[in-house]
This record gives sequence, C-alpha cells and structure tokens, in this order.
Amino acid sequence: MTRRLLARLLAVSALLLGALTVPGSAHADTEHPRQEYLRGSVAGLFLHWGQRTAPSHTSCSGWENDVTAGGWNADYWVQEAQKLHAQYLVLATFHSRLGYARPWPSKIPGSCAVKRDFLGEVIEAARAKGLKTILYMTDDPQWHAEGGNEWLNSAAYSAYKGRTVDLHTRDGFGEYSYDLFFEVMERYPELGGFWIDNDNAYWERNNLYAKIYQRRPHYTISNNNEDTPIMDMISNEQKTGMSPSYDYPQAVYTAAPRLIEADFKLPSTGAWWYDGSNPAVDRRLTLGRLITNAGSSVKALMAETAQVNGAFPSNQAAFNTFADGYLDQIWESLAGTEGGGYLHGGLTPGFWNDGAHGVTTVSRTDPDKHYIHVLTPPSTTTLRLRDNGYRVTAVTELRTGAAVPYTQSGGSLTLTGLGDWDPYDTVFKVTTAGREGIVPPAAYTMSASASASGRPAQAAADGDHRTYWDSDKTTPVSLRFDLGSARHVQYLGVNQREDSVSYARSGTEQSARIKDYRVYASADGANWGSPVKTGTLPSRRGVATIDVPAVTARHIRLEVVTTHAASSDSTRHKRLRIDEAWIGTDYAGGATTPTPNRHEAENASYTAGSTVDSNHGGFSGSGFVNTPNAVGSSVEWTVESASARSAPVTVRYANGTAQGRPMDVSVNGTVVAAGRAFDSTGTWTNWTDVTLTVPLQAGANTIRVSATTANGAPNLDYLDVE
Repeated sequence: MTRRLLARLLAVSALLLGALTVPGSAHADTEHPRQEYLRGSVAGLFLHWGQRTAPSHTSCSGWENDVTAGGWNADYWVQEAQKLHAQYLVLATFHSRLGYARPWPSKIPGSCAVKRDFLGEVIEAARAKGLKTILYMTDDPQWHAEGGNEWLNSAAYSAYKGRTVDLHTRDGFGEYSYDLFFEVMERYPELGGFWIDNDNAYWERNNLYAKIYQRRPHYTISNNNEDTPIMDMISNEQKTGMSPSYDYPQAVYTAAPRLIEADFKLPSTGAWWYDGSNPAVDRRLTLGRLITNAGSSVKALMAETAQVNGAFPSNQAAFNTFADGYLDQIWESLAGTEGGGYLHGGLTPGFWNDGAHGVTTVSRTDPDKHYIHVLTPPSTTTLRLRDNGYRVTAVTELRTGAAVPYTQSGGSLTLTGLGDWDPYDTVFKVTTAGREGIVPPAAYTMSASASASGRPAQAAADGDHRTYWDSDKTTPVSLRFDLGSARHVQYLGVNQREDSVSYARSGTEQSARIKDYRVYASADGANWGSPVKTGTLPSRRGVATIDVPAVTARHIRLEVVTTHAASSDSTRHKRLRIDEAWIGTDYAGGATTPTPNRHEAENASYTAGSTVDSNHGGFSGSGFVNTPNAVGSSVEWTVESASARSAPVTVRYANGTAQGRPMDVSVNGTVVAAGRAFDSTGTWTNWTDVTLTVPLQAGANTIRVSATTANGAPNLDYLDVE
C-alpha cells in the first residue's frame, strides 16, 4: 500500500467517524473524571504562535523553514511552562489572526499545513514532564484576507470535498474546521482536548461536542467567553476594570463547581502574539492575577508571545525565570488547594482592615490547613479577617516558618506585630481545629417568602453548594430559619451564588448580591417585632457574615430588601441566589480566647453638640455618635487594662460622604496615630472597621479620636479593645 493511499484512507476514516450520529444532551456533566487534570491544575501557558507571528510569512513552507532554521524546540516551551508552575499548554496556531495554519501535517487542504509535526512534538515533550497539551480551534473565518493576503483556500477544500464549499462563510468554515477536529482526534490520542473560540452553528447542528466525548472520552473541551453547558470549562478573556486591578475573579460570572479559567496576557499591553515588540511584564499584576484566581479555584491561563523560533522576548523570559524561584517558595499554598471562603470552606477572602486585600486557600486533603495571601498589605502592623467559624490553633509565616502572634474573637482572626511585607504576596499558614458554633443543616428547617420553581429554600440549608435557593426576582424577600427550639444566635453566614460579577462592569453586567437587609428574631415565627439588625452588605465574592446582637430565639428571618444590580441589567436586577446560609450560635475560639471589650460610642464622652442617633441602620448597641462638623470634634472612651501592654483596638464607623474624615488617635493624652484615615464607606449604613495597635498602661486609659478637618468625624459606633 502506498503512503498516498494510506493517507487518503486515514483521512476518509476520520471523516466517517465525524459523520457518525451520536445521541447526546446539550448539557455535559458539570463534574466528570476527564476533568481531573484541569481541576488539579493551577495554571496553563497560552501560546499564540503561527504563520503571522512577526515577521509575518505569506508562504507556508517559508514559515516552516524559518521555524526550523531558528532552532524551534518543543522542550523549550515545556521548560518555560514549568517555570511558571503551569500544568498544561494551549497551542493557538489555527487562529484567525495568525493565518489559520495547522501545526500538524494535515491531509485536508484549505489553509497552511506544515510537514513537520510541531503539535505532536509539543504533546510528547509535555507528556514526558507530566503536562498536558490542549489545541486551540477557531470558528471564525472573518480574518481570511487580513494583511492583504488570502489565508483560506476554498478551491482546494472544495476539490477535496467534491462540491463547492465557501470557506469565507461561517457554515463553510464550520464544515472545514469540523473535519479538522476529527483528523486531530485520529492523529493524537494523547492530546488533552480542545480550547474553542467560540461556537459555530455547523458544529452544533452536527453534534460535534458529543462526538468528541465519544471518540476521545478523556478529552476536555473549553470555550472562550461563552458558558456553553456541554463544554467542560469556560474561559474568561482579559478582564479589566476591577479594583484592585489584580483581583481577576471579580469579573467571573460562573459558579463553581463549574470549571472556570481566566486567560490573560503576561505583557499586559500589546498583542496576544509576537508583533516585534518586547513589552514589560508587570510582576505585581501578573502574580496577583495568578494568586487571586487560585483563591477562587479559577485556572490562570497566562499568554506569552513566542517568536518565530519559539523563544520568548527577553522581558517575558526574565519574568519566567523570576517566577520559577518566587513560586517555589509559596507553592505549598497554591498547589493542591482550593479557593477559601466558597464551597470548600476556608477563611474569608477579599477586603480586610486598613486597606488590606487578598485571598485565602484551603488544602484539598486537609480542611484544617489554610493559607492567607496578603497581596495588598494593611497600612498598619495588624491584619484582621473573618474566621468563618474555624477555631485557629497556630499561625506561621509560610516562607520562614516563624510563629505569628494572633488573637481570635468576635468572629475574626487578628494577626499582630506584622511587617516586612513581601512586595507581591505575603503568605501565612493557618492551622485550625475544625469549625465550631455552627448549627448543622440537619438541625433546622428553611423556608422562604418566595422561590423560583425547582429552587426551594431548603437548597440553601442542605450542605451542598451545587444546589441553591432562587428568590424568583422578588424583593423584599425573606429566608426563615426554624431552629426547632430556642437557641443563642450570634451571626448569620451566607454563601451567595457566584454567578455574577461583583462590580458593575457595565449597565447590563452587574452584581446579583444582597445589598440592604434586615434580621428579625421571633419565639413563635409569627410575632417578629422590630429588626435586631439592619445593614448593607458590600458587593463582594466569598462568604458574607452578618453579626447580630446576641439573641435567643427559635426563629430567625433574614429579609433582603434590595440587591445590587440596577434595573438596567434586566437579567440580574432583583435576582438573588444563595448556595448555603447558616446560623452561628457562638464565635469560634470563644472558649479559649478573650472576647473584645466593647465600648459603645453612645456611652463614651463626646464633644458638645454631638447627638446619639439611630437613623442609619447596622449599628451596634442603642445608637451611634454624630459629632459636629468641625475640627476637634471627638469621642473619648475610658478603658481598663489588667497590665501594661500593646493592644489591638478597632474603631467602627460609617462615612457616607465622598471625602475621607481623618482623625487623630490619642491614648492618655498622647497622639499615637496622627491623621489616621477614615475613608468613605459609600453610605451611612455601611459600617467598617479601622484597627490599630496602641500602648495601654495598667489600670484606666483614655482613648480619644479627634477630627482633623472641618468635615468633622465620621459617625462612630464603638471601640473594641482586645
């Protein structure tokens, strides 16, 4: 049998496989064994490399010759991926902007096909090091004449098919690329799968995705920017506009356990492919994106711009070398972990005290092993975050192993005496002894004032984040807990469904999360009285905690008054979905660590002309202090200390203006923090904390906060002393 005849038979065989009719659902399994390698991955390397890589080649053979003559070697890409600590590579050569070249010796005419098997070499080089290779496939013929050259050959493909097929049309190109899928599946059983950009009606009509799963059951399929249910993973391309800029998951709109990926450029400016330039790589932005994605169990697909010979420009190569050593030091906190504060449990991520921001991760195999990633450090030496019910037993600095002083009380973990922050990610390892003080779902029943069909309130109390309650776009709407008997209640925990962005990306893409709320308590479930707590939740990812003044009741009602999405976003306006909601009867660690000594502002001394008000909800105690708008307006507390010591103190305040209202903090008449920032909280019902460490003497101490501008002080709720 001649080689030509054998090649024709293989091509016909591939097409016959593609012609098989496969019954299939439009929905693949959200979780499937074929996804195991992706779920276990932290990152991938995205390679846009093709015939139009600078300098662009119009000759297919000329491009291939220059690639080989330049010393291209698949091992180089694998080594660079390993420096980035990536577990897979995505090769984008059959790309609409790169000339539609096939990096394999294709027998199907229609666009550039090489003689050397670049794809096969990459697959084998990656496999030898335990990495997977995924092939990028485009559905888009619109760039067929970009740069003044015709990249698609309809005549050649038509002759091959024995009828006229116009590759410039989406249907014609869909048929052509459909054939290529089957050729690739026939040639490369060790391929990891396909990364598709985006969908094509021809593929859908011919049930392509179900056929891929049948032909190669271990292949995964990813789609770019479209959450196509039958595909394994959705990728989110180059999202920006969030604050801080590195916190990429704020733009993600798909809820786990769906596989989610973020694809972004390492040189944050310039093209996705090499265009002759050598832009800088922003280390803080890139590492921040990698780590925040890991903190949400989102895979980070990092794009680099390989040159014709495969080598990366010097700035990218230098970053890879830097990342290799940097990530080694903290890899324990990323590999084998899931994002903390979501369906896998873990400490609360996001916006912490004094301007700090970061994420948390939790070990997949040990739920009591956690990591705190501080990407933006606080302006003080103290870090405070909610503990999500975990009782902490030890905190160490991951890189050095040094013990870190901490206290745990009031639902928060506070680390003290901090400094020497890493410029990119300071990582603390936290050991816990499980969660405590949380009422198990089996011990209470849940009901709601409204529910969408098939999404009942019970789904928010079944311990399963894959099910959820949907409010059926009703506001106000209530979730009601029946605890079976009267119990002490200290706080509510809520994991809202992470199926919307957490900031307003546009008028039609906004956050479907709780905004204004009220909490009620009742002995009989009929007589509710006034709310025990009102407030506003910020639009943020991860677990939300609502503290309530300690009450004893059988029935608790969380009433959601408004949600964040504006009416301009008709899809998410008034939409509310909750994966899980629970009751905390006591804060974790309460039996072994002291509760903060709380001093309400209304019981303190304050400047003449101040008032104790209660018109803005969410405060503690009987009200808050509203001082005159003048320099020197102040509130002063008297606190006792058993010994001379440095003590963390927290001032809770609200500032509904657009301007900050800085204050001097004085202890026993001495200013210990001049002009301390008390920034805007957006609304007067949005209360937040400022934490600092102050020196206390044994016995009585005075702690005073005094306004330093004519705007006066913010509204002041209380002072906590630990």
